[in-house]
Amino acid sequence: MSQVIVVGAGPAGASLAFLLAERGIEVTLVERQRDFAREFRGEVLMPSGVEALAQMGLGEVYRALPRWQPTSLAVYLNRKPVVDLPLDAALFGGHPPAAVSQPALLEAIVAEAARRPGFRFLRGATARELLREGDRFAGVRVQSDAGSEELRAPLVVGTDGRASIVRRRGGFAAAENAPPMDIVWCKMPALPGFDGARGYAGGGHLLLAYRTFGDQLQVGWSILKGAFGELRRRGIEQWVAEMAEHATPDLAEHLRRHAGAFTHPFVLDAVSDRVLRWSAPGALLLGDAAHTSSPVGGQGLNLALRDAIVAANHLVPALRAGAAPEALDAAARAVEAERVPEIETVQRLQALAPRLVLSRAWWGEPARQLARLAVRSGLAARPAAANLRIFAFGAAPVRLRV
Repeated sequence: MSQVIVVGAGPAGASLAFLLAERGIEVTLVERQRDFAREFRGEVLMPSGVEALAQMGLGEVYRALPRWQPTSLAVYLNRKPVVDLPLDAALFGGHPPAAVSQPALLEAIVAEAARRPGFRFLRGATARELLREGDRFAGVRVQSDAGSEELRAPLVVGTDGRASIVRRRGGFAAAENAPPMDIVWCKMPALPGFDGARGYAGGGHLLLAYRTFGDQLQVGWSILKGAFGELRRRGIEQWVAEMAEHATPDLAEHLRRHAGAFTHPFVLDAVSDRVLRWSAPGALLLGDAAHTSSPVGGQGLNLALRDAIVAANHLVPALRAGAAPEALDAAARAVEAERVPEIETVQRLQALAPRLVLSRAWWGEPARQLARLAVRSGLAARPAAANLRIFAFGAAPVRLRV
């Protein structure tokens, strides 16, 4: 019997399983997919995420990943420039933001964990039910090609994303802080000479484009919730044309020219929520299972890695001491207490931009113009820098202590 069962081999689950296994904790990692060869939304590592990997001892793993480090960030309002920031490595303590291959990252972390004797990885195994013993969760029933299997452990950690089965089966209630938007995600061939990131705001739209690994351009188009249905009915060329209307001429021409070369376009229902309590007796939620993030600021991957570090700090001592139920429950509550302030701060900041940028109320455009003038004049420089620092480095230091 394992000491911990981790359900979901995303960033939080894979890294926590690695940290536990490296410290001699017997852990079983359950993943419903057979591999990681699928499209991921969150592939931006901020300095906080890069630093988290370095603390885990995975710095070499990170440096070997397919990745791209953007050189600049330009922001436009109604296609007029607002600010153009160079993304110099020195500004980020030697850990500049980078777009990374999340499939490659997860495979590498799992491979490192597999070198530890206490690690077990079940691919293609779907968690169906949580097992109970009295008033405690005591394991998971999984289904795979080999049939049904009951896995038991003193602690179940749900890291299985926004549709978490552990959250649902465990009866964890959540409060939403959802921005009123949908997001169209797609990749296409890179724009020659464009090595950075750009954000285009205005008219109820927010368009983000950045150079990513594999000589590709990642495009995210945020629109008012429900507005994409009519565009989709008109076909891909029509919605690409609509998207191009909000970009500068060079990117607009590139989008139209490559409308037939978009890779895996899909519409994402933007969700931002947080469970009211992250833990119950014998169970703990982390990552998107505990706090689903909107894509604003590229935070999901980074928050998940930091969750794993904090969880290891509190869980390892309790597990090494014998995994007494009271000690495990106290450790799980301590994880939540330490992580909630940063999650609350990030989610609050993530909600600000969409509410301003996407509003079509009478005050929307005047407010956007005032924001542009404040940034251009320098009046908004200090608060903007403070918010960007939180997105880059986190709201509070996170240090691996075990």
